[in-house]
Amino acid sequence: MSETTVQTAAHEAARVRHDNLSGAGFVVAAAVGFTVVSVLVKALGQTEIDVFQITVIRSVLGLCLLLPLFWRARLVPWRTQHLKIHLARAGLGGTAVLTGYYAFMKLPLAEVTSISFTVPLFVTVAAVIFLGEIVGWRRWSATAMGFAGVLVVARPFDGAVELATLLAVGMAVCIAFSVVLLKRFPARESQLTMLFFFLVISGLMAIGPAISSWHQPSTDEWLLLGGVAVMGLISQALVIRGFRLGEASFVAPFDYVRLLFAGAAGVFFFAEVPDGWTYAGSVLIIGSTLYIARREAILAKQGSAER
Repeated sequence: MSETTVQTAAHEAARVRHDNLSGAGFVVAAAVGFTVVSVLVKALGQTEIDVFQITVIRSVLGLCLLLPLFWRARLVPWRTQHLKIHLARAGLGGTAVLTGYYAFMKLPLAEVTSISFTVPLFVTVAAVIFLGEIVGWRRWSATAMGFAGVLVVARPFDGAVELATLLAVGMAVCIAFSVVLLKRFPARESQLTMLFFFLVISGLMAIGPAISSWHQPSTDEWLLLGGVAVMGLISQALVIRGFRLGEASFVAPFDYVRLLFAGAAGVFFFAEVPDGWTYAGSVLIIGSTLYIARREAILAKQGSAER
């Protein structure tokens, strides 16, 4: 092997390490942003503003923030050859927002956050149903362990499961199916178009109930609502940037710091102290999703059809 080849390989390895670390940094920053959004939503839940009004205002403010980007890209966002997929994905996204906001309002932040980590588990199920992927026994076992973690967090043995807990699980299901639909878009499909349909459809889904129970926000409430819209978009952009820079198998685990941030925010702002069941279930959920991510990375390198 020539000296030039060795130097090239070393340079490429250094570049990959740099990109991975940069990507991880963006994902951690996104975790902070999403935690801020959950805190703001929970604070709004202590006012007369409901999840429908939050969703509508977030959609309107989000579209206003995107207008300069549409103009800069010379993009007409509603022009697409994949309208049905956009509508289906936006409908799932809108449902995830509504159910997630309600769950954050009613449950401890750490509990909802831990349930949100089940998205990769539901992606496994959705990929089998809709994409025909072949899943091996190892990944099914990890998926079952993750779902057991959900039961530990939900604690159905203590009595009836809360509606908010079921909606938190529903949020994860909707996000997972939305992720699977992403695979049906060609690589050239604009992410701005995806955001446009998500904001429009989620706003339309909520506008009827929002109008019927509309509460005129105060100045402080407008600041909270603006924070939800701005931080929500920024956090999504940070996640996209992070996964584009780094390898998914490297950067994905850094998203789990959201649990630490959510637990700390819950204690500091709302006097929520997560119990042992929440942490025990989180260990099962996070452990299973880490195994699945690692397994995916290994099989991708091997080019195996069985996952």
